[in-house]
Amino acid sequence: MENQSGEELLKAYDALKNGDVDRAKQLLEDAMEPDFENKEIKFAYWCCAFWGDFISNIKNLRNSEEEPSPDELREGGLSLLKMWDSYRTALEREDRERTSVQRAVYATQTCVFKLALGCFEDYLKNGEPTGDDLCDAHRRIGLCRKKLGEYEDALNHLMKANEITSSNPLILAEMADCYALCGDEKKAKVLFREAFFIDAQKIETVFLESELIRCLIKRVKEKGYTGNALLEWIPVYGVLFGVFNVKRELKQSEVGRLKQDIYAKENELKNPSNGKQTIVPKLINMYFWLIDHYSRSNDSLANDEIKNCLLQIRVHDEDVYRMYTN
Repeated sequence: MENQSGEELLKAYDALKNGDVDRAKQLLEDAMEPDFENKEIKFAYWCCAFWGDFISNIKNLRNSEEEPSPDELREGGLSLLKMWDSYRTALEREDRERTSVQRAVYATQTCVFKLALGCFEDYLKNGEPTGDDLCDAHRRIGLCRKKLGEYEDALNHLMKANEITSSNPLILAEMADCYALCGDEKKAKVLFREAFFIDAQKIETVFLESELIRCLIKRVKEKGYTGNALLEWIPVYGVLFGVFNVKRELKQSEVGRLKQDIYAKENELKNPSNGKQTIVPKLINMYFWLIDHYSRSNDSLANDEIKNCLLQIRVHDEDVYRMYTN
């Protein structure tokens, strides 16, 4: 009986990967009859129930006799990505990150991102997007291909997106994730550090999956941070934990802009109505970058500038100061 239910489970996963959710549900129901207490089967069924109607609606859109418009295709793809965020949140809420459920999660991921990829590729082909829309299409296709394990193709699309709009933290973070998944940690660390420096709050961590960044995010979450505060603390602890340890030199124009940004953030912090939960970690990360710059500088005042940065870090967070200087 156990072998029979195991075979049905594998068939269900194959059906789910190919987007046939109804077939997968039927196979799982058959598998449950002799093995009703099997947690993996029950979880896989939950995944099918969670996605069933939603997947059917998007498939009907793509396969309808009346050809969908490019905008409808794009919206279909975007809705799948948004639903994936809700799905991952549900998994975390119910503590469903254990090894016993990973096959079902992988099958679901394959189903969702195959369908989303089709939507975005049809949009790119038929919608003839330009400018920001073209950049976004390549980024979304790159994301989907990455989630399907097609890292080289993913990087090709992400690089095209980066050529259209450089210094976009969303694109840089996805490129970093691809490099990490390919084993190129040096490039990954540089790009992750850059992305979180440009604008941590724009990064969609739900789609990042390399061990390099997932472990860092987990450790920062364990400190109690959530939401935008979590995003701003990730680069701080990335430095403190030795993850963001591959650095680049700032251009002189960037140094001037960084000093202006620090001054503005310090003034924001003086206003009690501005929440310090996100401002403090952002400031600390800025000081880290400025310290790195002065550490490479031949300026006679570099040591004094470093001491001043360290003093400001200490004022904002004594624990971070101790971790950074010890």
